Amino acid sequence: MGGALDPVVATGRNLVRSALTDLAPGSRVVVAVSGGADSLALAAVTAFVADREAYDLSAVIVDHQLQRESSTVAARAADQLASLAVSAQVVTVDVGTAGGPEASARRARYEALERTGADAILLAHTLDDQAETVLLGLGRGSGPRSIAGMAPVDGMLRRPFLGLRRAETEQICRAYDLQWWTDPHNSDPAYRRSRVRGEAMPVLEDVLGGGVAEALARTADQVRSDNAYLDELAGAVEDGDRVPTLLALPAALRSRVLRRHALEAGADGSALTAAHVAELDRLVTDWHGQVRIELPGGIACVREGDSLSYVRTPVGG
Repeated sequence: MGGALDPVVATGRNLVRSALTDLAPGSRVVVAVSGGADSLALAAVTAFVADREAYDLSAVIVDHQLQRESSTVAARAADQLASLAVSAQVVTVDVGTAGGPEASARRARYEALERTGADAILLAHTLDDQAETVLLGLGRGSGPRSIAGMAPVDGMLRRPFLGLRRAETEQICRAYDLQWWTDPHNSDPAYRRSRVRGEAMPVLEDVLGGGVAEALARTADQVRSDNAYLDELAGAVEDGDRVPTLLALPAALRSRVLRRHALEAGADGSALTAAHVAELDRLVTDWHGQVRIELPGGIACVREGDSLSYVRTPVGG
């Protein structure tokens, strides 16, 4: 890349550098690459940072086998990464059906990435992705956890591009002379996120006079901060399985304590919804002899007197 440094490239590099400041030289960093503009741009700027900071950088290209040309797309992405001097591994996964195709593909992808043993895994979600996530959460009425969107740091997962627009990642690719792939699923109306991206967001931007994506992303940041504080308070509650203790808590804390205990008991966090937590709350605040509340993950919550306990759900109910 010759000539004057593109300011968006500089911004991308700074975002990645900031996301990795806690890592020591030699730390293993993996970039998740699909072949799209977002992930190729992330790989490009991360290669620069990794070279300067002496990180052990590689990329993983997950082939979900959901499209006939998926292997060709993966190979082309590997070639693009080779031009950046980034070694890449193509991992083929079998996508299940639980929770729908998008959720199943995401779960298979994350499992493949986590098996790399990396110190940090970089994901290329952008501000546009964040805005769409918040809007989808609002539409589902999923509560503050969904509206909080995606966290910049979630364990080993890091999302340095949450402050960049999708168009800016394309600008980075052009600066590096990278040819990105456009996933046809991104414009397929069969997928709800695609319709939000192609139909709902443009209408909202037009009706509200622009700035909607940025406003939704700011909302996510604000809600996530509030959630973190309330979760911290909930984590300090003792005897959280006792009804008198739970009744004395504000509803916002009580729901978090109930959710935390359910997860610790083995409930499936990816399937545990606000509706499940509301039913748990009814065991505390509106108990009329309910026998138990079934939860995803093969467990149930039972109230006996003034105590809540969790049991494995017998086969067949």
